[in-house]
Amino acid sequence: MLIAGCAVALCCTGVAGLGLWNVQVVRQADGPVRQTADGFLQDLSDGDTDGAYDLLCADARTRWSRIGFDQWVRTPPQVTGYRLLDVSVTTRSGRPEGTVAVRLDRENATSDDRDLRVVRDDDGWKVCGDPY
Repeated sequence: MLIAGCAVALCCTGVAGLGLWNVQVVRQADGPVRQTADGFLQDLSDGDTDGAYDLLCADARTRWSRIGFDQWVRTPPQVTGYRLLDVSVTTRSGRPEGTVAVRLDRENATSDDRDLRVVRDDDGWKVCGDPY
């Protein structure tokens, strides 16, 4: 009975520790996720498609060549400004992943809301998916 009680206590301690670790990882990721999205969108607004492309994750770069991305981004109406609306970070399969809600301002005086997915890979935080 004593051994079973110790096993349950140890298990509960491990679960609580894992939960605290996840909370800590998520809190620490909020800043880098925001900075990555901000840098990506600033590059788009400035017309720096090479800089924006460098902030895409490996998976997105397999779907977009640098030239194809440049042409896609330069298709009217182009982004002229943006606002970060919200940043949320969760863990998926034990890895932190962020979603940044943004409002893109376009050259034709319209705007639209998008969600940027930001993931951590070997080179740091990167924008993933089709963010534009």
